[in-house]
Amino acid sequence: MNRGYSLDSVNELSGGDDEFIGVLVQTFLEEIPPDLDSMVKAVDEDDPQTAYQFAHKMKPNLQLFEIDLLSEIKTIESWSKTNKPKQEVLPILDHIVTTVNNAIQNLKEDFQ
Repeated sequence: MNRGYSLDSVNELSGGDDEFIGVLVQTFLEEIPPDLDSMVKAVDEDDPQTAYQFAHKMKPNLQLFEIDLLSEIKTIESWSKTNKPKQEVLPILDHIVTTVNNAIQNLKEDFQ
């Protein structure tokens, strides 16, 4: 079953050190939810620059856990360089939120 994330890169980075893996997972679970919320708030408030900052900040953690959202994150980032209305990125944002929240829930289940 697809858990919405992969530990392949985490395992490679940690050298199989379970304690370090736990630290990486815990850090992800502490940092990503507020960053995601802040990005959503920024889009809701039509603040592309702030949305860019949070999207960019989350990108390395999403890549580390192989959460396949790179093109969607890049779309949020590029929105800050356009004058497009927020309605154009709302479906992409919804997909990011759903995908990340699924991975968060599964990581919590798998590491509690």
